Amino acid sequence: MKEYNGYLIDLDGTMYRGNKVIEEAPSFIKKLRQERKSLLFLTNNSSKTPEQVAKKLTMLGIEAKPEEVFTSSMATGKYVKKKLPHGTCFVIGEEGLFDALHREGVQITDNVECDAVIMGIDHQITYEKLAKASLAVQKGAALISTNSDNAFPSEQGLVPGNGAFTTVITVSTGVEAQFIGKPETIIVEEALRVLGTSKSETILVGDNYNTDIRAGINAGIDTLMVFTGVTPFEQYEELPIKPTYYVKNLNEWLS
Repeated sequence: MKEYNGYLIDLDGTMYRGNKVIEEAPSFIKKLRQERKSLLFLTNNSSKTPEQVAKKLTMLGIEAKPEEVFTSSMATGKYVKKKLPHGTCFVIGEEGLFDALHREGVQITDNVECDAVIMGIDHQITYEKLAKASLAVQKGAALISTNSDNAFPSEQGLVPGNGAFTTVITVSTGVEAQFIGKPETIIVEEALRVLGTSKSETILVGDNYNTDIRAGINAGIDTLMVFTGVTPFEQYEELPIKPTYYVKNLNEWLS
């Protein structure tokens, strides 16, 4: 087994499911710290700030600092600032997305006459919000979405994700979204800059083949798949490109 200095670690389905910690997660992180590995929690969840994510992990028994969290909202903020440095954006999302955009100095507007529509998960999504986003895109605004997750794991099972809501705008306008989060390379490249390790010495750990593992494959870094979330072990043989490694749970990796 190859040694890695950097770990990009997914959250939903890898560290926890909803508000329940995955049993092996705390000891896995503790062992990485004992071995002085660099780690960054990498999540497609756009709703929370880094401080909120770190607090949740800590409450679940997983040691984490805000600077060790990198969300799809943070990657989106950096992307928009580079592509539209003086643009105005209509935003659908929650605190994590608005916070990330504010930190990057992105101009937010409620006007459909804007340069971009930015979409993140919104648990208070309404028809009015979707209608305004659709109208803005029809008027020429770019469509940018934090992630393409159609569903994500909760304690009860899979529930609709941001990708499902973004599809509503695509279907109603005919305009495809630029996605930022996993499996896109944008979020991985930005995360590597924060982590400070090269691709060859970094591994991406996750439970969702279509987001986590494909993100690593697309970005050219090794992957470790764990079967505690979205993708069941029974589907492993059918995967078109296999992860570099897989384990049933994280205790098997560092044992």
